Amino acid sequence: MKKRTIWITSAAAAGVLALGGTAIAYAATDGFETEEPAGSTQESETDEQLTGQDLEQATDAALAEAGGGEVVDAEREDDPGVAYEVDVKLDSGSYVEISLDEAFDVVSVEDDDAEGADDD
Repeated sequence: MKKRTIWITSAAAAGVLALGGTAIAYAATDGFETEEPAGSTQESETDEQLTGQDLEQATDAALAEAGGGEVVDAEREDDPGVAYEVDVKLDSGSYVEISLDEAFDVVSVEDDDAEGADDD
C-alpha cells in the first residue's frame, strides 16, 4: 500500500510541476508585454498620426519645402527638436522625409527612397 501511495503522489506532483512549467512558459512569452530592444528599427508606438489643423500646416510646410508631391504619412514625433515628421512622395516617384519643429519650420530633409519603396 505504501508503494501505491508513493506512485500516486509522485504522479500528482509531476502533473502539477508540468502544468506550472507550462504556465510560467506562457507567461514569459505571451502573457506579458515586453519592451522593444535598444536599437530596434520598429516604429515607435508613441508616434501619432496628424489630423486637423496640425495636418494641414505640416502638409503645407512639407510640400513647400519639397517643391510639390503628395504627403503619404504625417506623424507627431517625440524626438528632441522635432515635433512633426512628414513623408512626401515627389512627382519623380522618390520619397523624402521632412522633419518640422513646433512652429512648422523645417528642421531637416532626408532622402527616404528605401522606406518609400516598401509603401507602394
